[in-house]
Amino acid sequence: MFTQEPTKKVIAIASERYAINDLSVMEKPIALSDSPRSSLLLRLLKYVLLDILKNKMMLFYTVFLFAVSFGILSMSGDAVKGIASLLNILLLVTPLLSIIFSTIYFYNSYEFIEVLASQPIRRRTILLSHYCGLCLSLLLSLSIGAGIPLLIYAPEFLSLTLLMTTGALTMVFVSLAMVAALYTRDKAKGIGLSILLWFYFSILYDALMLMIMFAFIDYPLEKATLVMIALNPVDLARTVVLLQMDISALMGYTGALMQDIMGNHAGVLAAAGIMGLWILLPLLLAVRKFNRRDF
Repeated sequence: MFTQEPTKKVIAIASERYAINDLSVMEKPIALSDSPRSSLLLRLLKYVLLDILKNKMMLFYTVFLFAVSFGILSMSGDAVKGIASLLNILLLVTPLLSIIFSTIYFYNSYEFIEVLASQPIRRRTILLSHYCGLCLSLLLSLSIGAGIPLLIYAPEFLSLTLLMTTGALTMVFVSLAMVAALYTRDKAKGIGLSILLWFYFSILYDALMLMIMFAFIDYPLEKATLVMIALNPVDLARTVVLLQMDISALMGYTGALMQDIMGNHAGVLAAAGIMGLWILLPLLLAVRKFNRRDF
């Protein structure tokens, strides 16, 4: 049986961190244990989402995306060129902020998470509420910051593709942030690991890929290139958007092969499936580590 004291501690921490005045839903331990899992998940998600939306970093992220997107699209005379320029910026900024902000937020919420873990609540519910809250808030900022300028200056399917791939990339790096935050209890090490993950996928991986291609330039690497692209969510997102611009002719035989494989509906679904695995596998690993965490 769970005593009344842990629940009072939950109320105190939640009142302080989430500024919740009405916590009648958490006044009784039985209210936590007897609530349907979906209802409890939504309740925790509401608290987490409201807390994140009050964070000034979300406002800064939204304003920054809006200013950059508005500036690039308004100054470029062609919508496709503007989207291509915006793509390069989003593929750098979005993963970086997503993984660092998510890691820092998880560490800052650790005391509240620790107390919730002492309650009759499934740990998976606790972790998923924080994951969904982070994803929804970051996707909201992305939709407003980049979506509105794209809707004004480039109201076409390519803009939707850019938003969808960037949104999927956001969810991937939030999943990776969960893994990094659960890998170590030390906040500095966790943030450092997050930065290393971003650096590897956004910068280092492409350099390694070019080195391999130059080293084996005499061998056919077209199919191997497709495999290497699938092993990096950033490159996968970039390839999906570039193929929608119909510039595969400028990429040689490899581009033609990519267009042939990924340029149809089956290829798009395959790319979406691979991106879904990039979201799901790190998240499952994070859930497994969280379930085994000794609080």
